[in-house]
Amino acid sequence: MLSMKKLQLIAFVLTFGLFTLTSCGEEKPKDETTGTTEANAGTADTEPQEDILAPGVMNDIIQSIPSPLEVSILIKDLGTDYHKDNLSNPDLVDNYTNNYKKALNLGVYSTDLGYANIYEKNQDALNYLNSIKKLADGLNIGQFFDYTTIKKLTQSNKDLDSLLQLTTQNFEKINTELRKQKREYLSILILTGGWLEANYITSLVYKESNNADLREKIGEQKLVLNRILLVLNVYKNKPNFSSFIADLEELKKVYENVEIVEKDGISKFEVVNGEIVITDTKETVVNISESDVQSINSLVASIRNKIISN
Repeated sequence: MLSMKKLQLIAFVLTFGLFTLTSCGEEKPKDETTGTTEANAGTADTEPQEDILAPGVMNDIIQSIPSPLEVSILIKDLGTDYHKDNLSNPDLVDNYTNNYKKALNLGVYSTDLGYANIYEKNQDALNYLNSIKKLADGLNIGQFFDYTTIKKLTQSNKDLDSLLQLTTQNFEKINTELRKQKREYLSILILTGGWLEANYITSLVYKESNNADLREKIGEQKLVLNRILLVLNVYKNKPNFSSFIADLEELKKVYENVEIVEKDGISKFEVVNGEIVITDTKETVVNISESDVQSINSLVASIRNKIISN
């Protein structure tokens, strides 16, 4: 049985470690539809845009998004069965022919990979891994995809601390490189695809279990959605972004009914290295009605289905 610490390491590495390993150093490919470089596609100017996002913004977004694997762990701990049919079909990978779809579905498949891995479905995980690599190659970032390392991770829980350290060290360098190449929009698409897939899986399990923790997880995503939309709107003039943002704005409207309140908790006294340390604790209370849960889940499913369709 894996310890919770190691499960959390797996969650970080497989989800955001995979994201970092597939996001640096690539050349600017031509957009399949317009024939222009993606850095300029959908903009009025032919010159590269100035950097809009301040350094560290993408890092902050990623830190705020719960790993989809953490959700998978919670789902498995409920005793629910593994439902392969709920996941996106890795055999459909060749249907995603433009970079917008490739990036979003790279995120979707990454979440499904993590879900399969938590349930120790090694063959399913390998199928997702192969499809992920194909999408990364299609985005011209396959040369930075550490297929061998991640394949080992899907089959073993060894050396997770070292791998976590490696992905953390690479993260700042990767995002700096993406800023230089004006391709951070690929990063937010990958991230959002993974986030939506995790929410979709959560909603399906919630329907079966009516679990209070999952209900709270659904409500908590209000904060994440707001942060994602802030970044997506920076790239609203790029192909396909405006319709995607419009869908997420509809989801945001439903989330307006969700109330998230942070309350001060009771201070804890702990002895650390022979010294007494006072730790302030805070409690987050999520108020969300059943009707809003159903509306959110329905919209998430609709947006997700648009992503995975041809």
